[in-house]
Amino acid sequence: MKWIEFTDINQLNDISQPFIIFKHSTRCPISGMAKRNVELEADMIPDNVPAFFLDLIKYRDLSNQIAERYSVRHESPQLLLISEGRCAYDASHSDISVSAVVSAIAGL
Repeated sequence: MKWIEFTDINQLNDISQPFIIFKHSTRCPISGMAKRNVELEADMIPDNVPAFFLDLIKYRDLSNQIAERYSVRHESPQLLLISEGRCAYDASHSDISVSAVVSAIAGL
């Protein structure tokens, strides 16, 4: 998996396929563990599903914009699957599961 650094809400405007956003606090060890777990299983995620990485320390305002745009509560760490302008999968902390997000992708 190659993370796409998420720095501007407009990055999402022209994406037509499902995509993932991983919201990460670089100061939180739980968030670091969740990120490592996602990266260890990243080969399960289809190659045509872009994966955005949001550094919450640098871009907290983007997290708030995501919460508003997709009607999800801000959490960290958090993994979102966005498809057709809505959040199709939302998990945080120890509930983050690559196999669950892959199942959600398959169900789209």
